[in-house]
Amino acid sequence: MIKDTHEQRGPRWNRLYETATTQEGHFTTAQAAQAGYSPQLLAKYLRNGQIVRVRRGVYRLVHFPPGDNEDLVILWLWSGRIGVFSHETALALHQLSDVLPSKVHLTVPSAWKRRRLHLPTGVALHFSNLSNDDCTWAGSVRVTSARRTVIDCAQAQISPDLLRQAINDGISQGLFTAEMVEAAVDHLQAFGTKDE
Repeated sequence: MIKDTHEQRGPRWNRLYETATTQEGHFTTAQAAQAGYSPQLLAKYLRNGQIVRVRRGVYRLVHFPPGDNEDLVILWLWSGRIGVFSHETALALHQLSDVLPSKVHLTVPSAWKRRRLHLPTGVALHFSNLSNDDCTWAGSVRVTSARRTVIDCAQAQISPDLLRQAINDGISQGLFTAEMVEAAVDHLQAFGTKDE
């Protein structure tokens, strides 16, 4: 019994690995601490090449296979796993339209407006208190639902052609109905663009 208690206090590689597995090989300093890794032990792993630092407080297991959304996972971890990918980034993740976002769009809680943030390069931050119904998963990261994404894009006034394509793609894939995205359809009609 004493041995088990001692083992639970020390570093637990399996726990750290399991955490990193769900995050495309990445973990935070806080997650490492929860698995029993001190800052000194992380520094040792950095020196011997078992892990690399990808940004302040975020690390990657060197031998973990690269993932499709590693760049997004890093930004999601930067947000403390609170951010939700949204707007044009969510359109791309849902494969709605041919959008090629020039920035990564991330929605964080409205209370974050008061924070002093050092925003990562190439990130557009949006502030909103999203409900669970507004969110889903795309692989290892949270993303706004297809319905919420289309409505957000209409409010952000993305190109009417891309918005029309996203609405049509979402309806044809059964992700939502025209009634569920009525605000976005109305937005298109204000531009004289009709849903096909």
